[in-house]
Amino acid sequence: MILIVDGLTKKYGDVIAVNNISFNIEQGKIFGFIGPNGAGKTTTIKSIAGLISFDEGNITVNDCNIIKESEKAKSVMGYIPDTPFLYDKLTGKEFLYFIARIFKMTKNHIEKNIDKYASLFEFEDYMDLKTEDYSHGMKQRIIIASAFIHDPKLILIDEPMVGLDPKIAKIVKDTLRKYANNGGSVFLSTHTLSLAEEICDEIGIMNKGNIVYKGNIDNLKDKLKKDNLEELFLEITKNE
Repeated sequence: MILIVDGLTKKYGDVIAVNNISFNIEQGKIFGFIGPNGAGKTTTIKSIAGLISFDEGNITVNDCNIIKESEKAKSVMGYIPDTPFLYDKLTGKEFLYFIARIFKMTKNHIEKNIDKYASLFEFEDYMDLKTEDYSHGMKQRIIIASAFIHDPKLILIDEPMVGLDPKIAKIVKDTLRKYANNGGSVFLSTHTLSLAEEICDEIGIMNKGNIVYKGNIDNLKDKLKKDNLEELFLEITKNE
């Protein structure tokens, strides 16, 4: 298991945002995390990434506790937030170089991977422009490249397709699938049910801080006699 979440609970004052949830992600798998607004998805992903503290439970990434061995756990993760953040006065290439150096990559490895992802996500012609001049979609491409740049074992993604045109969205989906097929793991939080249905090996459906279903999509379809994930989602969350 590349990721083990055990009894995670996070409160904001008297509000329980995440209520004692547990799940695992195996190496080489894409785990889709879906749910309505306010379900606790982003709180969960930020807890795993080590960006916020939590009240109870344990999170282990590649056998490292996210609290006790934070730097070691973070070294094997890539993170794509729902809103891309870049340093405006850096060029795209400078930003990627900056991120890669944080992960202590060699210069040759950095250059190789920057060229690889610039070509893959089609931003070669924009690398030397300052990121303040980028469109939202171009910023998203750079952020996605930055998550892959150090060859992580686990990628955390919060709404990856926001702002991407259909061609680049298809490239990103294919890249995630290839990454998983080669042994990488993905935790994908999304509102886009068709995306989860298309590329995820397993899903967790979250509502009001609780995981109300986790497992294989096809098994759930058979159990509830539904044809698609949208119908499953509505059925599961309607009385929650």
